[in-house]
Amino acid sequence: MTTKQQTKVPMQAQNISSDPGASQGARRASGDAPGSAPPANPPGSDCEVVPRAVRRSFSNADKRRILRAADLCTKPGEVGALMRREGVYSSSLSTWRRQREATELGALAAQKRGPKADPARIDAQHLAQLTRERDHLRLELDKAQLVIEVQKKVTALLDMLAIQDKRGNT
Repeated sequence: MTTKQQTKVPMQAQNISSDPGASQGARRASGDAPGSAPPANPPGSDCEVVPRAVRRSFSNADKRRILRAADLCTKPGEVGALMRREGVYSSSLSTWRRQREATELGALAAQKRGPKADPARIDAQHLAQLTRERDHLRLELDKAQLVIEVQKKVTALLDMLAIQDKRGNT
């Protein structure tokens, strides 16, 4: 890494300039001082803004073609030459290989027959099952409350009979 180094010069020597307008500094902000304005572009120069770089993308056919060519490379350096020729990085090549293997394994996997599971239908079935369970539990609760009410009444009746027996026996 190279850097430009300035030599240290006394302060008075730095302020001396061959430009007569440069000594007036901030007073010449209007631009009439020689050398204060930036140089204008020559009349024939191209001032277009350079477009942003576009990320390079490869079609599936290109990926398969490059992978086949890489698989056929046997000599040392052939894969590197192929990658330079095609403009591909080694990371892209390894990613494409992983994708190809995943696709091949997915194609070899057993396919489930019949209609595919619809998430909306599954949610509706689950909701219907929960509703049925809720209704069943409400019926059970109503029965239990009825039994409890009957037990309360029977207890109150037995208490009344016990009180009458004590009065009648005494």
